[in-house]
Amino acid sequence: MRTYRELFRTPEFLPLFTTASVQVAAQTTSGLALGTLVYTSTGSPLLSALAMFGPSLAQVAGALTLLSAADRLPPRATLTGLALLFALGTAAQAVPGLPLWAAFAVLLALGVASSLGGGVRYGLLNEILPQRGFLLGRSVLNMSVGTTQIAGFAVGGVLVTALSARGTLLAGAGLYVVAAALARFGLAARPPRATGRASVRETWRTNAALWSSAPRRSVYLALWVPNGLVVGCESLYIAYAPGHAGLLFACGALGMLAGDTLVGRFVPGRWRARLDAPLRLLLAAPYLAFALNPGLPVAVVAVVVVASVGFSASLLLQERLMALTPPELSGQALGLGSSGMLAMQGVGAAVAGSVAQLTSPGTGMAAVAALSVAVTLALAPGLRAGSPSGRKPSGQKPPGQNPSGQGTDPAGRLHGDGSSPTGDAQDTKETTTS
Repeated sequence: MRTYRELFRTPEFLPLFTTASVQVAAQTTSGLALGTLVYTSTGSPLLSALAMFGPSLAQVAGALTLLSAADRLPPRATLTGLALLFALGTAAQAVPGLPLWAAFAVLLALGVASSLGGGVRYGLLNEILPQRGFLLGRSVLNMSVGTTQIAGFAVGGVLVTALSARGTLLAGAGLYVVAAALARFGLAARPPRATGRASVRETWRTNAALWSSAPRRSVYLALWVPNGLVVGCESLYIAYAPGHAGLLFACGALGMLAGDTLVGRFVPGRWRARLDAPLRLLLAAPYLAFALNPGLPVAVVAVVVVASVGFSASLLLQERLMALTPPELSGQALGLGSSGMLAMQGVGAAVAGSVAQLTSPGTGMAAVAALSVAVTLALAPGLRAGSPSGRKPSGQKPPGQNPSGQGTDPAGRLHGDGSSPTGDAQDTKETTTS
């Protein structure tokens, strides 16, 4: 699968793409509104950062309890129900006079639930697309995140001014309802990918097996830590430039869109293994300039847009993760990657907000950016040692069964994009999004 035309002609990809895009629009506008509401009422950079990115911390709880359901629940019903849950939670946050602790309690509950959504969505993507189509499809979803965030933060800024922060939260709740309808009537009913009952014990067992492989561990850490720390930089945009935070977020999304387009569509396969570390360095290093408190034009062009191109490293790391994971566990493997990434984004926001609380927003950005660079350099040897380099990975396979009830391919073959052995062998991004 080499072209966007082929991709969008694949059955069910368009409704999945549209559903995900509308949910990103809802998350973008409501997140900006809630962060603004909290900062206006408290004046705290830490609390405003946690209001936007704190729910990611709750991904840890979801990843430890719910993820076995990602491959054991019907995808269409699960995605529909989760979108309606987010609509209800977002509307609740718009209630006048809602105590701050209650708003954060709702945020944490939604964060736990969202850990399941990532696994279901990206496991379904891996199921819908033919073999070797995962990278292109994932890059297009990331591109939609970038495009939607550009529009969402710009429109969200206007809505906060025109409707107030609470009115913007209600608009976000309405978008979640639209996403639920798109999932229910656009996606086909599919059975779960794996048999058995979802449980906390099964979640722990499979997570432990996924984590037991040294190559997968290196990929997971590279997905989670450098990315999460840089999102900590982004969490301080409101405190750094209160009147222009929407512009900073939109320009960051533009950089992410450019990176996902280049990596997902134009980077040859032989270059991919060499680019993920340089892209992670690009993601963090420009934020060191915030130690000098640059003006808005420099912050926008030289730092935010350029640095955000580096988010495309997650595409290459997810492709490598799929090369190391049995297909019937692709949902939980991707869900664990997504949940860990989002959890680390919450940690990054907490760390950056704490440093900013004691010093300044610019210092907080520079500090976590330096830490991200250090982590990328420290992880480089493990990633080189675990690189598939075109070979099929060996080592321990996690437990699990495919939907037909048969065990993992007895020859131990793990396919490049995590698709099933009978999948279409046609030739051919990510982020966060969280």
